[in-house]
Amino acid sequence: MEKFEILPGNNERPADGNSFASLEDIERPPLRKIDKICKTSCMRKRYTIASMAFVGFLIAFGMRCNMQVAKNTFTQDGTIFMNWTVSMESHVDSAFFWGYLAAQIPGGFIAFKFPANKVFGLSIVSSASLNLLLPLIMTLLHGHVLIWLRVLQGLVEGVLNSACLGIWRFWAPPMERTRLATLSFSGSYAGVFLGLPLSGLLANAFGYRAPFYVYGFLGIIWYFFWIWLSFEKPRKHPAISTAELNFIENSLEESSTSRIRERSIDATIPWIKICSSMPFYAIIVANFCRQWNFYLLVLYQSSFLRHRFSFKLDETGLANALPFLILLAIVPLGGMLADLLRKKSILSPTNVRKLFSCCAFVLEGLCFLRLAHSSTVNEVMIALLCGVAFNGLAVSGYYVNYLDIAPRYASLLMGLSNGIGILTGFIVPLVMDALIQENPTGCWTTIFTLAACVHLIGCIFYGVFASGELQPWAEPTAELNNDCTRTKL
Repeated sequence: MEKFEILPGNNERPADGNSFASLEDIERPPLRKIDKICKTSCMRKRYTIASMAFVGFLIAFGMRCNMQVAKNTFTQDGTIFMNWTVSMESHVDSAFFWGYLAAQIPGGFIAFKFPANKVFGLSIVSSASLNLLLPLIMTLLHGHVLIWLRVLQGLVEGVLNSACLGIWRFWAPPMERTRLATLSFSGSYAGVFLGLPLSGLLANAFGYRAPFYVYGFLGIIWYFFWIWLSFEKPRKHPAISTAELNFIENSLEESSTSRIRERSIDATIPWIKICSSMPFYAIIVANFCRQWNFYLLVLYQSSFLRHRFSFKLDETGLANALPFLILLAIVPLGGMLADLLRKKSILSPTNVRKLFSCCAFVLEGLCFLRLAHSSTVNEVMIALLCGVAFNGLAVSGYYVNYLDIAPRYASLLMGLSNGIGILTGFIVPLVMDALIQENPTGCWTTIFTLAACVHLIGCIFYGVFASGELQPWAEPTAELNNDCTRTKL
């Protein structure tokens, strides 16, 4: 039986030193003085990171609401935008989106090559710092500078999703991947749901600059807590308990050999095998179809309610906010249920992903068909809210699927998939505008029927080709395994 010696900071290692490849692998950082504050905390460190990521997304998506509220204030005052053209205002609205789109694929590379927790934190603190500059630029009426600042904000926030998956590559045990990831991502829904009313209250009470300053400083304050509480890997966390460290590493099969293989394989990306992987294409198609209907609702839900049922502006605002509240509840619950089905061996990983994604697509598609033929406001609102609730189930399906098929390349794959999926943000307006111009009041049946068909395509393709199993190309080659074994010996 091996003897262990205790190192500073509650570290453990075999006394003979032969069970590990190098000192870098066996030594955990010494306990910092500030860590003593939370060392006895009952919350496990992986859930601390998930909670902090939730707050990070909440702040990031809340910042996206600041400009919309500020523009309404400007319009009322008639003092800020009076020298701006309609084209300028349109560019300000779309600038963030352009930067966000451009950052998807490069962001996947960045989150893959560098520690994902640092990328995630720098993304939010950089956006928060830029948020503090926006009121000054708007006051000076520098419209073109404002546009470039918004593009830059989109660029730095474009790495958030990929970086978040990169964090769970090392921190999430397979049976907890879905709940940890969905808990983190649900912060985006909370950010939108709280961002609009909070920004409005701040603007009405203290002026249009207040939301930018409050969210900017919140982002900077959050960052200091993030660099204190988050680490790239569990073994690098000085205050993690030995029990939690062993549980995470054992569940991920994080032996010393696998860690050597990981560092070796990261230098080579199997592009050909990735580009010929049908499970990856299944995720891309599912992402594209879900993004189609997401942009449909975000961009045209208000127009639909106004044209079809003569909703007022404040009524459409409430209708737009309710779905995010529903998603805030459904997404984490779906994650817990998905992990429970796996943990109890009720369903295989593949069947869990297919169940949640296909159910989401089919049920939301049926809701869109109901929308296409609804004749009363109550029918429309029930169909909309049910559709959004079912949509949230897809996050526990394809959206976490990257960690199943290739945890090593999850950040990279998400960047590639999101880069393709966000193209729907350009395609949907072209299709919708053409249909609306042809028949402004009678086109909605066609629009929602088309949306249901898009979901059907996503369901069929994902149901046939998706997988929840680790793909062969995501693991080191046999030759590399042998080399690493010889290195250990």
